[in-house]
Amino acid sequence: MFYKVKSMGLTGLNAFPVTAEIEGSSELPDFQIIGLADAAVRECRERLKSAFRTTGLNFPEQRVVVNLAPADVRKTGTVHDLAIAAALCMVQGWIKKSAVENAAFIGEVSLGGEIRAVRGVLPMTILAQKLGCSEIFVPADNAAEASVVSGIKVYGVPDLRTLVAHFYFKKKITPQPEYQPDFEQAADGCDFCDIKGQELAKRALEVAAAGGHNALLIGPPGSGKSMLAKALPSILPRMTFDEAISATNVYSVAGEIDPEHPLITSRPFRAPHHTVSTAGLSGGGTIPRPGEISLAHNGVLFLDELPEFSRNALEILRQPLEDGKVTISRAAGTVTYPSSVMLLAAMNPCPCGYYGHPTRKCTCGAKKVENYLSRISGPLLDRLDIHCEAAAVEFSDLASKEKAEPSSAIRERVQAARDIQNRRFAGTDITCNAKITPDMMSEVCVMTNDAKDALKTVFEAFGLSARAYDKILKVARTAADLENSELIEDRHIIEAAGYRTLDRKYWAT
Repeated sequence: MFYKVKSMGLTGLNAFPVTAEIEGSSELPDFQIIGLADAAVRECRERLKSAFRTTGLNFPEQRVVVNLAPADVRKTGTVHDLAIAAALCMVQGWIKKSAVENAAFIGEVSLGGEIRAVRGVLPMTILAQKLGCSEIFVPADNAAEASVVSGIKVYGVPDLRTLVAHFYFKKKITPQPEYQPDFEQAADGCDFCDIKGQELAKRALEVAAAGGHNALLIGPPGSGKSMLAKALPSILPRMTFDEAISATNVYSVAGEIDPEHPLITSRPFRAPHHTVSTAGLSGGGTIPRPGEISLAHNGVLFLDELPEFSRNALEILRQPLEDGKVTISRAAGTVTYPSSVMLLAAMNPCPCGYYGHPTRKCTCGAKKVENYLSRISGPLLDRLDIHCEAAAVEFSDLASKEKAEPSSAIRERVQAARDIQNRRFAGTDITCNAKITPDMMSEVCVMTNDAKDALKTVFEAFGLSARAYDKILKVARTAADLENSELIEDRHIIEAAGYRTLDRKYWAT
């Protein structure tokens, strides 16, 4: 007897098809699993034997060989348990061959016969749908996650007995309803109307949110830098469906999916502590998992107290910020995770926090200030499009009872600007102005003659690098989009250039 059952494997974010081929023969009882399987896969033999016994099902009393094809690709984890269990049920005659021709099986089987949740169900379900599978059987706890994918019927299997009853006794499992996402839900966190003063910083974050630009806030303790950062999610533009799927894939592989909200529809906001390791930031492990920078994909990575992060952790950010992806190499192989993030950083100007303060004296010596600021390298600083000072808030602002502009109003402008960009970059991989490629700069960033003159003056006066030149143009493009202006005017250039002056103030040599 020979049967085949479809399953899926996963390497990083890349799912690949696996076929559990099973052959039963009338020889002495034996159970072998081959096909370049790791220890977790081979241990499936004992899990399934116990699961069959504890659920009252008869295990095949014959020689059974299971091959996980393709045999030259390493299979890892427990994701193939359910497919192998279904194949054993076919050997016993409980599942007909025709019933599973267009079905895939994913899940871990426990000793008691329960089907446990596994990581990466979403990318595997997407692949199953693309390969023409009409049904997929997954653990009940993963059913909501799989139901995000349209065009495939999802069955949540709680235990092995229920699977047999579905096929043999016709006690059908109710398919999981297709998940209907809500992209209009409000983000948690502070509202901009609760933040006193800091109008310049608010404007800078509005521009950053509209164009997906990296930003740096510098200011003394208590000026509201962290509060501004926590309010940023409330003005971020809505995610597109493709962005939501891409971000959710990362969380699926990391095992951080919320069963009640299986599709991430609000832009991620990750704020790791400054003690985070390089592996925690970029990802890693024996089986490489996504790090904080990938978990912030299509959202915001907030680094508070930027100079307190280790130098290695900060420098590891440079390439992902440029390329939008993280590549992790291990002896077992190489995986790549997406990291298209908006980096928001906050820092004090010196260890005591009062360097350059108008009323309080800095207690740090010049050398101490220099050493503190030098923890931020020039190349990393150059990758931050917007540098903004969060000055100490005046008493009049704090005592004022007048409410500032709410996040909802700011978000409307941000969304309108992002809609312009979505139309502009339709059909390309570019999602916002911050991602404009060099070959599109001249086509997208069209300036008036006054704007060209202003940019020339700024470039020569500041001695800007080629990267800084591009950054100013991209930020100016966003400022123009916020005004629904087709051309970049000189005022947009001046505003964008104003966001590049603090490195001259604090990091001047």
